[in-house]
Amino acid sequence: MIDEHSFKAIYSYCESVSDSPSDILHLLYRETHLKTLAPRMASGPVQGRFLSLFSKLVSPTQVLEIGTFTGYATICISEGLSENGHIHTIEVNPELNHISDRYFRKAGVRDQITSHIGDAKTVISGLYRQFDIVFIDAKKKDYTLYFNLVIDKVRQGGYILADNVLWDGKVYSGGKDATTKSLMEFNQKMKDDPRVETLLLPLRDGLSIMRKK
Repeated sequence: MIDEHSFKAIYSYCESVSDSPSDILHLLYRETHLKTLAPRMASGPVQGRFLSLFSKLVSPTQVLEIGTFTGYATICISEGLSENGHIHTIEVNPELNHISDRYFRKAGVRDQITSHIGDAKTVISGLYRQFDIVFIDAKKKDYTLYFNLVIDKVRQGGYILADNVLWDGKVYSGGKDATTKSLMEFNQKMKDDPRVETLLLPLRDGLSIMRKK
């Protein structure tokens, strides 16, 4: 078992030998830490570079992001969009929109992003398109619901990614709270669902990748 100090050292090393985020992402990450109550919700440099590289490998035309926060992951994913690619991103908290919108403009991707403010369940139901990538990073207790809402909107061979599925290690250390139980159920469902093949990576707080068969 790797202790917390060693994990942080390993993470710092991984960051030091990986490509650096853009200056705009660096500024956004800093502002997120200065102006929000839960800055750790931003994907951060290592996971951000993973999302960017993953998007470049897929070259998606249509992306759905459930949980914009300040837009860090959105911009990372936008780096791999196809020529006419587009991201639909959903955020329930309207007070964060002024940050994400400003940085979408700074990054030159505002026209490639549609920001939806509201409840994800309602917004998803009104999106009539096929997605190449869906990134779930919103209310953890609703992950299974989000999956059920989007699975038929993902093209065959497309991907669903889910963040924070290790939940600070509580999913394997016997956490009893409702959120932990919901994520444990979600992780097991992803393993057992015959419609997807699943890999859970110990990246940051756990990132699950599901490919629709």
